[in-house]
Amino acid sequence: MISEVPGWSIPPPEGFHAEDLDRLADLPPHTELIDGSLVLVGPQEDFHTLMLYLLENGLRRTAPADLRVRREMSVVLGPRQRPEPDVIVLRAEALRGLEATSYQAGDLLLAIEVVSPESEERDRKRKPMLYAEAGIPHFWLVESAEGRPTVHVYELDPATHGYVLSGSHQGRVRLTVPFDIDIDLTQIDRL
Repeated sequence: MISEVPGWSIPPPEGFHAEDLDRLADLPPHTELIDGSLVLVGPQEDFHTLMLYLLENGLRRTAPADLRVRREMSVVLGPRQRPEPDVIVLRAEALRGLEATSYQAGDLLLAIEVVSPESEERDRKRKPMLYAEAGIPHFWLVESAEGRPTVHVYELDPATHGYVLSGSHQGRVRLTVPFDIDIDLTQIDRL
């Protein structure tokens, strides 16, 4: 018996566009659009899930009233780019209601990627490049170094339009930009 192939499994000649993610039926959860191609996300390790929880809660606790924290929401970076950062911080004025399925790059202050084995290349190379090109001022890359979280903090260089490393943090993330942040990374052991 031959089963039907989902329509989204065959891309159009010009590739998919950002708005297609809202129209394609039966897409797997957390499908991203990078360079016009659909990217399906594999199962996540416990480290990834725990870091999302820790970062989301830490950022919510410290974010000023005019900012909001979201996790696993896609961001439209351009006509053929709609990745899904693990965690984002955006301006509260960008909220459009509970039906929103994405945000615009210009609404973000921070995009965070927690590196997973299946997405390592995208998280370390392609996504930061796309976020920088879209003008997102801050980017964090979170990795597991021997089971301990390391948060690499990047800021957008206005001259090169690329990210520059401003610090790497283990144990605790204490920053004053994009706002006062204090996250105890050792709390991962209590989750």
